[in-house]
Amino acid sequence: MSNKRDNLKRVIVDFKKLTPEILALLVEKYPDGYDDENIITFRNANNEIIEAVEVTTDDTKYLVKVSTKLQVTMENYDEDDYEDFDSDDPEAVQDPEMGEDDPEMDDEGDVD
Repeated sequence: MSNKRDNLKRVIVDFKKLTPEILALLVEKYPDGYDDENIITFRNANNEIIEAVEVTTDDTKYLVKVSTKLQVTMENYDEDDYEDFDSDDPEAVQDPEMGEDDPEMDDEGDVD
C-alpha cells in the first residue's frame, strides 16, 4: 500500500512567493514559531544548500525557505491583514518592517 503523501508535488517557496494560504498553514503548524528540529536542509538543483520548513496540503508539499523575514511575519501574523487578498496572491505577504530604527520608516506619526 503506497503512502498518498509520497505522490505530492514538492514546491520550494521563497519568501517573495509566500501566499496567505501557505503562511496560514505555517502559523497553524508552528503556532510558536519553528525551531531547528523543524528545519529540513537539502540541496536544490543548483546544488545550493536550502533550509526550509515543510507544510503540506492535500496535493502539495511546500518547502518554505527559512529566513528572518519569515520568522517575523509568522510572529506578527494576523489573518485579518490578508482578508482583502486572494489566498494564492504572493503580493499579499509584504516584507516585514525590520527593526524599530529603520531609516525607511515614516516617523511623522499617525495624523487622524
